[in-house]
Amino acid sequence: MAFEFLEPVHPELQTKIKNFSNQTLSNYVSFFDVDEDIQLNKFQLAIVCIKEERNSVYPRKSDFFYDEIRSSLYAMYVGNWQVNIIDLGDINRGDEVSDTAYVVKNILSSLYRKSILPIILGGSQDLTFSQYRAYDGIKYMINLAIADHKFDIGNSELPMDGQSYVGKMIIDEPYNLFNFANLGYQTYLSPQEEIDLMEKLFFDALRLGTLKSDFTKAEPILRDTDLFSIDMHCVKSSEIADPNHKNINGFSTFDLCKLSRYAGMSDKLSSFGVYELQSMQKSEGLISLIAQILWYFVEGFSLRLNEHITEKSPNFTKYSVPIEDEILVFFKSEISNRWWIKIQNENNNNVYKPSLLACDKQDYIDATGSVIPDRWLKAKYKNTI
Repeated sequence: MAFEFLEPVHPELQTKIKNFSNQTLSNYVSFFDVDEDIQLNKFQLAIVCIKEERNSVYPRKSDFFYDEIRSSLYAMYVGNWQVNIIDLGDINRGDEVSDTAYVVKNILSSLYRKSILPIILGGSQDLTFSQYRAYDGIKYMINLAIADHKFDIGNSELPMDGQSYVGKMIIDEPYNLFNFANLGYQTYLSPQEEIDLMEKLFFDALRLGTLKSDFTKAEPILRDTDLFSIDMHCVKSSEIADPNHKNINGFSTFDLCKLSRYAGMSDKLSSFGVYELQSMQKSEGLISLIAQILWYFVEGFSLRLNEHITEKSPNFTKYSVPIEDEILVFFKSEISNRWWIKIQNENNNNVYKPSLLACDKQDYIDATGSVIPDRWLKAKYKNTI
């Protein structure tokens, strides 16, 4: 069993954490032990850290500092959360990168089958590929979103690395990638052929400047996402104490926490990863930032509403907007004020297609002004292929 390859959190650190105030996150976490019969089914979230960086495109600047992150995270105070967390410890790197990837995939698959959401700390971002492939045989058609200054499509004919794993997902069988969304790409760092490919495949891409002008545009995308992966190199260099971090434009620390909270609140999202920690200069500020990103994710998770839309439910209001030769059907939740738009399945190939697409109120307002939402058009085109 793949869990045999886990290195549990050191007992001394466990004791230290358990002595934190019972009002902190430490009161909600249990620690995995290979020698104990722990019933995983009672947990909703599982934290696992991966000590693998060989496929990173960035030079290594730090040793893995997962225990420092644990100490910071579990010391944080929480609200009235109803959540149970298991800290599985660390996955050490294997003899080959493929060995590590195999263990990661099998552990995550086991968690997915038990409906336990993994929170992953890495390691090179190509591990997102294992995070994705772990759905094989469990869920068909995956929506992937990444917070990244680049698309990470790369050259799929070359060995996979931390900036080509998305290209590998696109061409690798079984073809389970339904949608890919990039949040925060920067045009001057993105080859035109990758931008063109994003358009050709009807994928979603929100430039950094677009998000900065209206950050709420990320929420509907993350609400429709199964797997969310963050490359820590997308953070703005002035936000962290690393003089060699070159991304002078990027997300603020607050932005990353907000994205993490959106992801946690998504009823659909079932896998979350934060990568490239070892390629950042370790500092107290960076440790605190990673811990806060995870805290906001758990807070978002604790606020999930598990809304199930039906036309007869009194909790949802239906709006029909005639536009051109279409009638766009919107639903608004009277509980969360969130919006969805209906997507018609126009083929009969028995392939899974989502029938509802997350959107926002502005999409509805635009539709009333005869402007068809761009994401709706992309979803419609994909549903006719």
